Amino acid sequence: MTYDPLLTLELPGVKKLKSGKVREVFDLGQRLLFVATDRISAFDCVMPNGIPRKGEVLTQISYFWFDQTRHLAPNHLAAKAGDPLPAELQKFAALLAHRSMVVQKAQPLAIECVVRGYLSGSGWKDYQKTGSVCGLTLPPGLRESSRLPEPLFTPATKADIGHDENISFATACEITGRGLAEKARDLSLNIYTFAAEYALRRGIIIADTKFEFGLIDGKLVLIDEVLTPDSSRFWPADQYEAGRSQPSFDKQYVRDYLEALSWNKQPPAPALPADVVARTTGKYLDAYARLTGRTL
Repeated sequence: MTYDPLLTLELPGVKKLKSGKVREVFDLGQRLLFVATDRISAFDCVMPNGIPRKGEVLTQISYFWFDQTRHLAPNHLAAKAGDPLPAELQKFAALLAHRSMVVQKAQPLAIECVVRGYLSGSGWKDYQKTGSVCGLTLPPGLRESSRLPEPLFTPATKADIGHDENISFATACEITGRGLAEKARDLSLNIYTFAAEYALRRGIIIADTKFEFGLIDGKLVLIDEVLTPDSSRFWPADQYEAGRSQPSFDKQYVRDYLEALSWNKQPPAPALPADVVARTTGKYLDAYARLTGRTL
């Protein structure tokens, strides 16, 4: 059996629960199997060809950060990166190598936990209009990509289709209950601060990121992927300059290529040329190497 990023992944005899833009989720009874494919999406459309090794990078960076942050928050990992797969998955070992994760089942919170350390993306657009981000007032005179006086917790709703919607902390409290929202906020800020300082020493600015939390036996734990180039905005520190957009470690080449086309950003998406694919793979692998000090 060979891996093909163009196809939806199937594991005969293993029940699939969900197929997302990038990840496949399978039911292992008391646990779940997450498999990160090489699919890539942009402008809410999945591209017809994938980015080789992208799924490996997302999975291995998540393993790395789960290990690095376990002193700050418990997480949902049920096995370590190098542990053998459960017996029922051994026949799929070649297919799942480096891109799969066995995790405990959790009840996810109904909010995304976003932390912003720099003014970019929707936060920059919000600031230009209102002088604030998600209702949090900021000092005047900040520029695009400015470092914020302190990291901001800016929760969002979860959207199965389209974009998540920014919400106030008060609305997050209404959704989850104040106690859970406050704990998720505090954990998010602590993890971001730790990770941002760590990454900066390795030449990467984590401008912002999105965490997911869930409940396992009543305890709030860190779940999903964590601090990857897909869930975060990574910038090379040696090229940082406030007042403009920054080069990044994720889909920059893909977005730049698509923006130059006459494509209307509706399905079907155009195929990505070989040079865009190769350069994007290189960016993902570079992020892993810088963060971990290892090659994948």
